[in-house]
Amino acid sequence: MYKPYRYITDYSGIKTQVLSALAYYDLFNFPLTKEEVFLFMTTRCELDQVQHCLNYLSDNGFVYQLDNYYALKNDEYIVARRKAGAKKAQELLAIAETVSSYLIKFPYVRGVAVSGSLSKKYADDKSDIDFFIITATNRLWIARSLLHLLKKFSFIFNKQDYFCMNYFVDEVHAEIVEQNLFTATETVTMIPLQGDLAFDKFYRANIWTRDYLPNHLMRVSCAEPLKQGWIKSFTEALFNNTIGEMLDNWLMKITALSWNKKTKAGRLNQRGVLMSMMATKGYAKPNPVNFQNRIMTFYNEKVNRVIKNIEQDIF
Repeated sequence: MYKPYRYITDYSGIKTQVLSALAYYDLFNFPLTKEEVFLFMTTRCELDQVQHCLNYLSDNGFVYQLDNYYALKNDEYIVARRKAGAKKAQELLAIAETVSSYLIKFPYVRGVAVSGSLSKKYADDKSDIDFFIITATNRLWIARSLLHLLKKFSFIFNKQDYFCMNYFVDEVHAEIVEQNLFTATETVTMIPLQGDLAFDKFYRANIWTRDYLPNHLMRVSCAEPLKQGWIKSFTEALFNNTIGEMLDNWLMKITALSWNKKTKAGRLNQRGVLMSMMATKGYAKPNPVNFQNRIMTFYNEKVNRVIKNIEQDIF
């Protein structure tokens, strides 16, 4: 349940929050601007308070200012890497907008957003385009199956990296089940491209993110309104009945069975993570145990280490 945020007035507390925000992105070698530090702090405060603490921390060698960025390590390479990644991201985001305009035309698709590293405006030569999909209620598996047929065809043209549709929710089950800093970050940084009303409902269902990132407002305004073409409307009309319900249930069962076989066989994806999926009527997504729990463990260890090393000096 959503809990009202509170302002920090104690500068020692803000310093801790600043270091925690930098520690999270240090896991990805990703320096932050002062505005981003402010956005990714877990307690509400003012931007000028963040700047005051960044000045103190950088002046005393606890944080490094690199150009317009701040980081826990004094490494110019990570700044150059981020700038190059931002340029590459612009190219992929343009492609993502085009791809999303096709994805939204598929039956029962109600919203399309960019997620993953690209939603943070970063990409490299190995990056793909991760899409977050919202579907109509009780028709997620028909929508997902049709979209993945499209991805199968994309392999013919070696464009499969542009069609990575990894996370699906339907309109009724829009609230993200796992609620932690990782999922809050992934949720608020999404870039909705299609389906403004669907994402308006999605963000209202995930107001819990403000418990973790109270300074970050989720952006739905950039999404295009949903347009129901006649082919999409006609196809949906064919399956808005008992047959459609049976088909959706069957597709869910055979997909879950296929993924369970991959998991038992120990198959890894391109990132070296065990292939595992959580499948219900309301959502289809990667099993969080295999990635986000590991990130949160590394994050907590890093925060504890950073704070412990310097707390006697600054607090």
